[in-house]
Amino acid sequence: MTPFDIGLIMTGVLLLLVVIGVRVAFAAAFVGIVGMIAIFSMRMGFERGVLTAAKMAGTIPHSKSVTYALSVLPTFILIGFLAYYAGLTKQLFEAAKRWLGWLPGGMAIGTVFATAGFAAVSGASTATSAVFARVAIPEMLAAGYSKRLSAAVVAAGGTLASLIPPSAILVIYAILVEESVGKLLMAGFLPGVVSVLIYAGIIYFIAKWSGGAPAIGGYSWKQRFESVPGTFPIIGVILIIFCSLYYGFATPTEAGACGAFVVLLAAFYKGMRTKQLFLALHETAKLTVMIFTLIWGVLVYVRFLGFAGLPDAFREFIVSLDFPPMMIIVCILLGYAVLGMFMDAIGMLVLTLPVVFPAIMALNGGLDVSAAESTLGMSGAACAIWFGIIVVKMAELCLITPPIGLNCFVVSGVRPDIPVQEVFRGATPFFVADVLTVAVLVAFPSIITFLPSLM
Repeated sequence: MTPFDIGLIMTGVLLLLVVIGVRVAFAAAFVGIVGMIAIFSMRMGFERGVLTAAKMAGTIPHSKSVTYALSVLPTFILIGFLAYYAGLTKQLFEAAKRWLGWLPGGMAIGTVFATAGFAAVSGASTATSAVFARVAIPEMLAAGYSKRLSAAVVAAGGTLASLIPPSAILVIYAILVEESVGKLLMAGFLPGVVSVLIYAGIIYFIAKWSGGAPAIGGYSWKQRFESVPGTFPIIGVILIIFCSLYYGFATPTEAGACGAFVVLLAAFYKGMRTKQLFLALHETAKLTVMIFTLIWGVLVYVRFLGFAGLPDAFREFIVSLDFPPMMIIVCILLGYAVLGMFMDAIGMLVLTLPVVFPAIMALNGGLDVSAAESTLGMSGAACAIWFGIIVVKMAELCLITPPIGLNCFVVSGVRPDIPVQEVFRGATPFFVADVLTVAVLVAFPSIITFLPSLM
């Protein structure tokens, strides 16, 4: 049996473990360690193989924990939880409602813009959906919106946190493929705007066609302007992060720390109590540990894949196919759409990128991200960033597709009176909107690469 055969068998074992419900972090670490033991035992005997595999797996948590790029995750996560416990989301939604409510479907459109604003300080899709399920759904139901549309808008709006910076999943992608965190975060800005506008257009069309999303009025210009100051903390954080990354004033970690400080000041100004601060810090610590554990486990598996030779074999197979590169990429994206029906977004990316990313870079003309030659019309670095945004958008799409669509379950969990089946049905138009967005980003990669190219 060759190392490649062991790689195929253990990858099948990993998929089986994930399907039966084992946590991705533990399944990946287990498969990685057992796989390395098998490969090393073939070369140096069982005892030395076990010892070598254990030593190699044991060095990964420390070596990767001290990576500076990882330090950005706790700061971004902290911003979102501070904003939530400070009650800044209610003020954001109130402002969006007053300014956009007069449109057909205006309260739902306002919800999308409010979720986009919160996404710019949260970075967590499920947290965004959970927050607005409490804040926005009661308001929409009171205004005469259907439960299906109200829940679907919140579930779909929550997915924007995966793309709009600061995004935890983009940071994880950057770490796995060793690309610039700052450039990837900046690259998500314009695609995030495109997604918001397409969502708004879909809601407007639904409201005009079905009449089940009435416009609301009664707000004077004075009342609209009175709602603006409540959005200043979130706008301030967005400006700090955007300007810091774009102009190079600070690293992503420093920008995240400054953003967290601004939200903390706003939270105390709004009357945040010590108990709420503790809850925000506690939730931040729990989510950070969960993500770090996932990264550690997957990196053990990635090390095993390297010894098994699976990434090289997959890359050579993809390059040898007699099809246009873009057609191959579309097929890979369709594979992500299917895989996303059974796995969560982060788990899907961390398990597939070690194999898929080298193949994408090979299709583009080589593995060197600094290479200028390209078959896709982009430099190596631009291709890495472009594919990152595309695959994260695919992860967004999978958050609202059955049977695993996590955001739909979160919304239904917060609102037990709305069955999860209704949320999934309501999310169908937003699934179409996401497919349209992916098509636009694939056809016009400059939407993604424009801002990073100016940095």
